[in-house]
Amino acid sequence: MKKESLWTKDFLGISFISFFLFVVFYILLTTLPIYVLEDLNSSESAVGLVTGIFLISAVLCRPFTGKWIDSIGRKKILLFSVFIFFFSSLFYQWADSIPFLIALRFFHGIGFGMATTATGAIVADLIPEKRKGEGLGYYALFMNLAMVIGPFTGLTIVQYANFSWVFTLCLIMTVIALLLSFIVRFPEAAVSSEPHALKKKDFSLSSFFETKAIPIAIVGGILALAYSGVLSFISIYANELGLMEAASFFFVVYAAFTIASRPFTGRWFDIYGENRIVYPAIILFAVGMLLLSQATNTFFFLLAGGLIGLGYGNLSPALQTIAIQNADPAKRGLATSTFFTFFDTGIGLGSYALGVIAVYTGFSSLYFILGGVVLLALIAYYFLHGRKVSWNGNVIQPSKNIT
Repeated sequence: MKKESLWTKDFLGISFISFFLFVVFYILLTTLPIYVLEDLNSSESAVGLVTGIFLISAVLCRPFTGKWIDSIGRKKILLFSVFIFFFSSLFYQWADSIPFLIALRFFHGIGFGMATTATGAIVADLIPEKRKGEGLGYYALFMNLAMVIGPFTGLTIVQYANFSWVFTLCLIMTVIALLLSFIVRFPEAAVSSEPHALKKKDFSLSSFFETKAIPIAIVGGILALAYSGVLSFISIYANELGLMEAASFFFVVYAAFTIASRPFTGRWFDIYGENRIVYPAIILFAVGMLLLSQATNTFFFLLAGGLIGLGYGNLSPALQTIAIQNADPAKRGLATSTFFTFFDTGIGLGSYALGVIAVYTGFSSLYFILGGVVLLALIAYYFLHGRKVSWNGNVIQPSKNIT
């Protein structure tokens, strides 16, 4: 049978919207600390607040966004959220004080949280059912590319120009994302198998979280907490090891390994089922973290980045696919927001808590501990999801006693 088309203009459109949003996110994530310290002459604590407030607002708005996506409509929420993102990007040129910048970051985080939740729900509807793993894998690849291109671009501009150029570039990319939001077409809503389920106006847990997605979202949150140690402290750790030159290539190697494996892992997910992807990926992630904790030279430092890319780089889209597949079709927006709420919470908690732990343990011991946390996620995955599906991806039905 002929495969249903994946690479449609609408799939590419929504993927590029996500790409530009994440490029802006990573540019500002890596350059604003320099802006706060040098241009605004503020402290390290202000850097943490400016960084953290963005993620806090994104987490707070995700559950509401998932509910609104499935009730108000995907197109309206997408346009509204990208407009918020656009107006936030517009005002960075005048962010000349910490209070103003913190308020702007909070507002910007709302736009980011809503927009990325919307794009995740929309792309799930655009991908053919039998190519969900492959499609979401390629969609996540655009985010992986943004993770490399964003920091590299931002830090390069800072070296040769002032921050006005950084903020102008972010605004241009946001305008492109906004224009694409008007062009992309997609199915507005799916048919629910639970009649009137979305018409409830109560404030129960199920109103803001897709309960069927919570188990796998918990696994994603644990893994995100472990990954936050890499995202937040890899440059500091590299400096301790005397490998600062290698640090700039860490995420390049990470992305290269992820990109090289993505055409295979997404397709294998659809053919062989989630367990044959998730179990090996978690093990590779754990091995990468343990190797990172023992790295003393450039080769092992970058090899650890490659293994983490093979592991964690493939886990995020795989777990998101599981969350969406477990949900009712009409609740894909809610499932997407549920997954990313746990994911962002793991990143946010990890960025703060692991920094405190590292003061007492050192970064080498911290990464060794995080290798154990990843293995803990392996156990959590087994009990929360893995044991419920066979190795070919089929759901295991409970045995019945024959009398």
